[in-house]
Amino acid sequence: MRQQQMADKLEISLRYYQNIEAGDRTGDFSIWDALEDITGIHQRKLRETEENHPDLEENQ
Repeated sequence: MRQQQMADKLEISLRYYQNIEAGDRTGDFSIWDALEDITGIHQRKLRETEENHPDLEENQ
């Protein structure tokens, strides 16, 4: 799914979604709940970043 499509599903702006995805904004709980519903991935996993797991970058 493209970023614009995800932003549309979440009813937020593309820029806001991009900032959440980049880790520049946290987003509120309703956005994370919706992301979990849309993706089927627990929001705890969705919130993980490479900063929290530096070994992820090595495996890519």
